[in-house]
Amino acid sequence: MKAEIAEVIAGLQADTLILLDIRFDEERQAWHFPASQHIPLPSLTTRHKELPKDRLIVTACPKKDRAIIAMLYLQSEGYRVKYLKDGLIALADALRGDAAREFTQALPKQ
Repeated sequence: MKAEIAEVIAGLQADTLILLDIRFDEERQAWHFPASQHIPLPSLTTRHKELPKDRLIVTACPKKDRAIIAMLYLQSEGYRVKYLKDGLIALADALRGDAAREFTQALPKQ
């Protein structure tokens, strides 16, 4: 199942989903979304229990190839999960300038 960018932005702001960044550590160190949780794809089989089963998980990578793999694995483990259809690169593009400020200001305070 695919998650659209608008759905992910709204879900993060409403605190109803988890954006799961499944990129390698080096990729995340270069840039990341503060509102995301990080579990690299190779670690997902041993760390998936860190994720709650009562919230929608949206897997994400730069495009979508690894996100689809992660989604399929998490589905097999009983999670409600989608993948970010257009990837993190498109999400970053959607959150430029004023959109980035509005997004971060609307995030739940933790």
